[in-house]
Amino acid sequence: MREKQIGSIIVFYAIAVLFRFLAVKTNLFHFADNEFLKILLRGIGPTIGAFVSITLFKIPLKLSLKGNYRNLFLPLTIFWIFPVILIGTVTFIQEGRFPIMLLFTVLVYGLLEEIGWRGFLQEQLKNLPKFQSITIIAVLWFVWHLNFEFTPSNMIFLGVLILGTWGIGKVYSSTYSLLAVAAFHSLNNFFRNGLHEKELILIAVLLVIWIAFMVFYKRKFKTHTQTSELTND
Repeated sequence: MREKQIGSIIVFYAIAVLFRFLAVKTNLFHFADNEFLKILLRGIGPTIGAFVSITLFKIPLKLSLKGNYRNLFLPLTIFWIFPVILIGTVTFIQEGRFPIMLLFTVLVYGLLEEIGWRGFLQEQLKNLPKFQSITIIAVLWFVWHLNFEFTPSNMIFLGVLILGTWGIGKVYSSTYSLLAVAAFHSLNNFFRNGLHEKELILIAVLLVIWIAFMVFYKRKFKTHTQTSELTND
């Protein structure tokens, strides 16, 4: 990597870790009484770090909510509105409440992280071998959570982050949509009381629908592009 890239990554990561530390290890952000705002403050560091690095190092990086999709409405509906309606409805039927604010807060939190991890860092490391890039992102992501104890649960968490880095990374390289990767990022965070049968079923349903949609759209878009090229010829 070039010195400019290394410098931009150092600045990005230093800011991301600093804001994470301030949010979870100090009382600095305790001015916020709103529970949802507190959640967002824990994940804002990667976004701030990314934009500071992009500005400071004049990186020509295009961050997009819609990515390869033709309009913003499509990924917003499939990856954000649909899971909120699905999970919210199931929760309402079982618990008598519709946690719409919590669900959207979780999605925004995922977006704040993904602007940094995928939108910035994955792009900066895209010229490295795939395994090397995934390892670097996963380790930095793990340390960013300030998990320094080598306990079995933390090692499992590191494994999950490695798998997540690979999977969410593929979603990003396929769609370049920050809305899409934020949704995949949020799958586990949607369920604050742990993963049980209901939660696992909902995750499976969302994964099947999202992946099927991505494959269908990619094939349809590819076919449309090829048809247009033939027509133009």
